[in-house]
Amino acid sequence: MYKNVMFDLDGTMTDSGRAIISSVEYALSHFGIANQPKEKLQTFIGPTLYDSFKREYNMSDEDCEKAIGLYRYIYEKERMYDVEIYEGIPELIRQLKKKDCKVFLVTTKPIFFAERILEKIGLAEYFDDMAGSDLSDHSSDKKRLIEKIVEANNLEKSECVMIGDTKYDIIGAVDAGVDSIAVTYGYGKNEELKEAGATYIVDSAKEIEKILDI
Repeated sequence: MYKNVMFDLDGTMTDSGRAIISSVEYALSHFGIANQPKEKLQTFIGPTLYDSFKREYNMSDEDCEKAIGLYRYIYEKERMYDVEIYEGIPELIRQLKKKDCKVFLVTTKPIFFAERILEKIGLAEYFDDMAGSDLSDHSSDKKRLIEKIVEANNLEKSECVMIGDTKYDIIGAVDAGVDSIAVTYGYGKNEELKEAGATYIVDSAKEIEKILDI
């Protein structure tokens, strides 16, 4: 049914919580903000940094830019590769390629970082195309990124599915008119995934395999 499979990165393919949260804490420390609740820091996984600093700390535009700069400094220097690949994800992607499916990355993480991470974990070669933000892009809207992949690769939306762990992935899929698979092992909340309109909700890569019939 699905010939074109789109993957989110953070919280879907990789558990990048330590890398992201520790980098956020580093940025916040320069504003005198410390000892923040883990649940609050985890909300930074999914949307853009700009939206997160604005939403959680009501920062001005100037402070958001400063915080993002601090985050990216320490993230690139020390934290970027502190990730673990979720169980079953490499096998899932390889099986999709064997079945002649096209595999795409759709992430609001700057593509500059996303490409390097996929190279580091040995999965970049399996992707037919990637859509991500540029370093000045502050939008958490994934609809535009999904549509960018669809248009650039001349895909039929009925043959596409988006896999992600947060409401941002699911809302983007719904708004773009493609089906979605929400994974519960990442950083989204089950109730939010349901409310966002996920076509399927699964707990593991094995369950994704069943939906994709591989």
